[in-house]
Amino acid sequence: MKRRIAREIVVQSLYQIEMNGVTGDEAVDIVMEEARQENEIGTDVAELANIDAFTRELVQGVQDKQESIDQSLVVYLTGWQVDRLSRVDRQILRLAYELTYRKEVPPKVVINEAIELAKHFGLEENGKFVNGVLGRMLREREESQSPEGDKS
Repeated sequence: MKRRIAREIVVQSLYQIEMNGVTGDEAVDIVMEEARQENEIGTDVAELANIDAFTRELVQGVQDKQESIDQSLVVYLTGWQVDRLSRVDRQILRLAYELTYRKEVPPKVVINEAIELAKHFGLEENGKFVNGVLGRMLREREESQSPEGDKS
């Protein structure tokens, strides 16, 4: 399964939801259909069927936890508000819900994927911004989980 392609579709689907007020399933259907017709994501059309369930699972997960995700992000967006972010960066940071709610992917992989998505959909600076936010989030979570005496 090509999870990076699935994540690209998730970001595009979350964008569709925000821009057009469609449901998660409708958004995924729209993006998948565009991908099948234009093959702009550079994958075999048959591969899209293999990532469909994972894609829908991520979209639904972000939607279910969006309020909590946004509240968490506010803490790490120094000088920014979630609603002031670019729509694409906002969706990428929301997708990083995998850091908190899905434990099967190592945190550093989640962050790397988010950085690559930010660069893919934006500029190099977008990747640096996403890295800064998610890196800080991960560091603070790791520090809060380490034993008090372990300050190495």
